[in-house]
Amino acid sequence: MAHLSSRVNRLAASATLAMAQKSGEMAAKGIDVINLSIGEPDFNTPDHIKKAGEEAIEKNFSRYSPVSGYAELREAVAEKLRKENHLSYSKDEILIGNGAKQCVCNAVMALVDDGDEVIVPAPYWVSYPQMVKLAGGTPVYIEAGIEQDFKITPAQLEKAITPKTRLLILCSPSNPTGSVYSKDELAALADVVKQHEELYVLADEIYEHINYVGHHESIAQLDGMKERTIVVNGVSKAYAMTGWRIGFMAAPEWLIKGCNKLQGQYTSGPCSISQKAATFAYTESQECVETMRKAFERRRDLIVKLAKEIPGLEVNVPQGAFYLFPKCSSFFGKSDGNVTINNSSDLALYLLEHAHVATVSGDAFGAPECFRMSYATSEDNITEALARIKETLAKLK
Repeated sequence: MAHLSSRVNRLAASATLAMAQKSGEMAAKGIDVINLSIGEPDFNTPDHIKKAGEEAIEKNFSRYSPVSGYAELREAVAEKLRKENHLSYSKDEILIGNGAKQCVCNAVMALVDDGDEVIVPAPYWVSYPQMVKLAGGTPVYIEAGIEQDFKITPAQLEKAITPKTRLLILCSPSNPTGSVYSKDELAALADVVKQHEELYVLADEIYEHINYVGHHESIAQLDGMKERTIVVNGVSKAYAMTGWRIGFMAAPEWLIKGCNKLQGQYTSGPCSISQKAATFAYTESQECVETMRKAFERRRDLIVKLAKEIPGLEVNVPQGAFYLFPKCSSFFGKSDGNVTINNSSDLALYLLEHAHVATVSGDAFGAPECFRMSYATSEDNITEALARIKETLAKLK
């Protein structure tokens, strides 16, 4: 008889990938679906980075790489952290993973024991709580609504900490909200963390370069926080390299060694060709990063303007990433005469089936009163999608 482990059974499927699959199935049937569900830049990987990958193939970099990644790439990451983030790491304090996602999971699995608690601010990226559960830990949620720009306060953090608390996961710029913590806000949270000796911070900074407030701030930069912080980042978002699957973590060497042992047992080193391309991405011109950032900012301005014109949606202005996370609870209980909207999952499905626009329910992100739209698509698609959403939602009375 088929029997899955309890470990797998306690996990939920990724809602973002499920919605992307459903919209893809509709598109395959010839339905004109505009996909605002997936968190992936629509740009191609810049040509100079692709050429570095091609050269790596020609030079036969086709064998196993070291588990922690090529030294050349780890040194490039260390230099990036030094130059852009004013953080000093040796290559032995850096691990290259199969995407930032694996690096986050590495850190959780290496730090969290059965029964440990991990603080997860809500809204959160869908995979954080599942990774905590996989490690045998317990996610502890801190709710931060639109009225506080989806950012937790020091008082909320202090209240959530118990003797079992091992880790705080902090994502800035945030998926799904686009919120960005300022240096002062990070400093206030760091003051709380430093009062608890066994508490660490996992700083997911994968959207670092897609921000509209100027220079990125990392909690690891603050006094006393580098040894308490695991910085996770990668090439997926900034360089439009999602499929290359390269991320990194920078952390104290003892933790890197633990994650190296873990990664060595279940994936080994990342793709050799991708590492060579990523090294080139970090060491050559960064002009492509700024070009894409400016495009995302124009799209942010457009989707915010159009969403604010839709009666019933409450919209804030995201400061980074490429997501809008409007509050939609005013539609709960409303009906078009045939379909009644009871929650954000109903709303997302209604928009897919009636507006042919794919979004993601806020339930998956721990914010059931909201839904997520990705604006990592063309301005024409954004304009058409929001027009369809406005027309469709107007049918709900």
